[in-house]
Amino acid sequence: MHSDTHRELFRIDATHPTLPGHFPGNPVVPGVVLLDRVVAAIERIWPTRVAGFAQVKFLRPLLPDRQVELLLERADTVRFRILDGTETLASGSAELTP
Repeated sequence: MHSDTHRELFRIDATHPTLPGHFPGNPVVPGVVLLDRVVAAIERIWPTRVAGFAQVKFLRPLLPDRQVELLLERADTVRFRILDGTETLASGSAELTP
C-alpha cells in the first residue's frame, strides 16, 4: 500500500525528441511532456489509471536538463505540482478512472 503523497525528482534531457521543434534556438519542455511525466508517476505509484486532467496551470517554462520535483497528493483526484526549487512551474489535478 502506498501513501497518499509522493515526491520524486526528474529531468528532461536536452536530447528529448520534442525539444528541437519547441522554440528552436531556445528550447523549453512542452507542457504535454510534463503531463506525460505526471501520468506515468501516478500510474506507477497507485493501482489506477488517469482519465484526464480537470485543471492544469503552466506558470513558468521548464528548461531542458533542469532537475525538478514532482509532488503528488491523492484523494478523489490527484493534485500535482512541479517545482524548480521553490518556484511552481506547473500545477493541477488529474481525474482517475472509477
